[in-house]
Amino acid sequence: MFTIAVRAGPGRLAAKAPQLARAFHSTPKNTFFTSRTASLAGRANSKTSSNILSRLQGASRGYRTQYETYVDPATRRKELLRKLMVGGAIFGGTLVAVNAMFNRETREDGGMPPFERSYLNRTFMHTGLGVGIIGLTAYQMVQSGFVYRLMVTNPWVVGIGGIALSIGSMMATRAIDPDNYLPKYACWALFNATQAALIAPLMTVAPPALLARAGLYTLAMMGSISIVGATAKQDKYMYLGGPLLAGAAIVAVSGFAPLVLPATAVRTLAITENLWLYGGLAVFGGFTLYDVQKVLYHARAAERGIIREDPVNESISLELDFLNIFVRMVQILMMQQRRK
Repeated sequence: MFTIAVRAGPGRLAAKAPQLARAFHSTPKNTFFTSRTASLAGRANSKTSSNILSRLQGASRGYRTQYETYVDPATRRKELLRKLMVGGAIFGGTLVAVNAMFNRETREDGGMPPFERSYLNRTFMHTGLGVGIIGLTAYQMVQSGFVYRLMVTNPWVVGIGGIALSIGSMMATRAIDPDNYLPKYACWALFNATQAALIAPLMTVAPPALLARAGLYTLAMMGSISIVGATAKQDKYMYLGGPLLAGAAIVAVSGFAPLVLPATAVRTLAITENLWLYGGLAVFGGFTLYDVQKVLYHARAAERGIIREDPVNESISLELDFLNIFVRMVQILMMQQRRK
């Protein structure tokens, strides 16, 4: 998921460098192309993996009956209202806290110009549409048993092939002229489908309620940070590109630590896991702030005719930020659930 366009020249390489490392973080460490899951696929008929495989093979009925029980409609409505209120409180509190911490200096020109606002809104619309496509595609992959077929094949071949297809489809999307709607949106849809295949195994081990909570927390975090980036001074956070790239490299190294460290190094593995989870949250939260300001920077350049308007390309970076934060939110919530 490198985000350098094929048409980009050497002069633009440095400007797009902060997006290079994000490709390898949108998949959790324990997905279908890790050694742990390879072991799981090898023991598909054993009792220890029967719950996971039954969810994969059972399609709609087997997947739903794991978590769904009858609840009185009135109780369900009250629970939904309570969750919405909690979600609103989380979003509002996060917004106030992040604004108070990072956004003490806002725009002095009376607000965001109309063209920048329109360009940012179109970018967010494409980001939401892309995330929705990823979620629905991943759900269908689980229901149809496609994820099970992936897991019982060679996980390394599937993983490497999936990453290569993801990078290729993203580069093709970025390289296609925005006026060529059909091929550009076709490549963008293929890119979203590859992201769905990379996160679908996570949906087989996490209950729907936990996935919904993780999605709510991710929306609260990204929404508040995006508002900060949109209302801050022009280019105030553009300097974050270099430090974020360094942080992403450290997070990437910590993610590969379980593959090279011995299982006896328990304390070191715990440190690297926390660094991958919580450090990754901080890094990709920073990338969200950087990407929102970059969208506004590109909007000003497009208004002057320097570059072409392309909200599809802009949305790819924000989609990757969302997926990286969401995956870590799911893993953190699952860790907390196991401790209980």
